[in-house]
Amino acid sequence: MTIRGIRGATTVVQDEGEAVLVATEALVREMAEKNRLVPEDIISVLISTTTDIKSAFPARAVRSIEGWTYVPVMCTHEMDVPNSMPFCIRILMHANTSIVQKEVHHIYQNEAIQLRPDLRK
Repeated sequence: MTIRGIRGATTVVQDEGEAVLVATEALVREMAEKNRLVPEDIISVLISTTTDIKSAFPARAVRSIEGWTYVPVMCTHEMDVPNSMPFCIRILMHANTSIVQKEVHHIYQNEAIQLRPDLRK
């Protein structure tokens, strides 16, 4: 086993609290599922949002998933770069896994698939 960083990103149509929570939960669940992770494998989850998302803490969605209560989660804002993708939620998950780095599944959903087309599997 080794520690791997697993990336993911998604978008919402507008800054609405429930949409932020639903999108975050869907992304985290897919990241864990595709990489065969259970909460005990997760070291930490860092979530960033573009500065136009202010309606909810995405970490709340992660903590609400059954078994994820004690996973360390932190939220922050992304750099406010002109012309960057709006309403974007990005995740960096650190996990203990036996998956080799080139076989890690980084997950991009909704409009965020444009961020890393090179990682599509």
